[in-house]
Amino acid sequence: MQYRRFGRTGWEISEVGYGMWGMAGWTESDDRQSEHSLDLAVKRGCNFFDTAWGYGEGHSEELLGKLLKRHSEKRLYIATKIPPKNFTWPSRPEFKLEDVFPASHIVEYTEKSLKNLGVETIDLQQFHVWEDSWAEHEEWQRAVEKLKADGKIQHMGISVNRWEPENVLNSLRTGHISAVQVIYNIFDQAPEDELFPLCEKLDIGIIARVPFDEGTLTGNLTKDTTFPEGDWRNTYFVPENLNSSVDHAEKLRPLVPQGMTMAEMALRFILSNPQISTTIPGMRKANHVEANLASSDGKGLPKELVQELKGHRWDRQPTEWSQ
Repeated sequence: MQYRRFGRTGWEISEVGYGMWGMAGWTESDDRQSEHSLDLAVKRGCNFFDTAWGYGEGHSEELLGKLLKRHSEKRLYIATKIPPKNFTWPSRPEFKLEDVFPASHIVEYTEKSLKNLGVETIDLQQFHVWEDSWAEHEEWQRAVEKLKADGKIQHMGISVNRWEPENVLNSLRTGHISAVQVIYNIFDQAPEDELFPLCEKLDIGIIARVPFDEGTLTGNLTKDTTFPEGDWRNTYFVPENLNSSVDHAEKLRPLVPQGMTMAEMALRFILSNPQISTTIPGMRKANHVEANLASSDGKGLPKELVQELKGHRWDRQPTEWSQ
């Protein structure tokens, strides 16, 4: 496992972290399987775990808390997220800060997360949605500074809405934010335009989420793919999106190096960018852990292939199904 500096925090975190949404927010989740996969990840050198209260109303956090107890001898970094008070993902431009993140809500859900995780301080707390129009509102800024002063969080971050990487720039300039979590993969390269240069200037850690484009970049989806009832992907992979996503993935097949899967190529594309601090694939099963963490070997991808993959950038606009 390779490690990278996480912006101004100074932490050395595994360049492949662990995204824990699938352990509580998707169908076919199994706690025993999840715990085995988490333990294996620690054994393989993963030390960064990203969860949220919204993943199973705290259940994913509870799983992480148990992991921390089982591996109390190791320094594992915890990142979680505060849900919007109106429980609407993503946020919308017309939403007011007082309806989404009033100070009392920020404190209340940080306390809930502390209890679920069984810790006295959270390494990285994050806003689970965001609007940059809230940047200068003192209410959230005071709440964040109080949580830091009270030792309940070490740093604050923002998880940016899907396909809106610029919807955070002014908020980062306030100095209250240490990390940004953004969708970045072979298709979603827009964060390179403005967000990444600003993060480099301000020394802000970057968490690349959705490395497989919700499964498209594993190469396993077809236009006939269906998901179990209740699975979140049913609302995301509507026919319009599924068909187009599969078409884009098919164009990548000729580029996958011999002996490599499309998923590995997708991870290595992200890790080839030195600005990325960590990427957080979801890993419910042991074989996912083994495969994804093995991509962290310092090799990335050949420069020529990275350049060719740059040509597969796919700029999309948020829609009613892109929550």
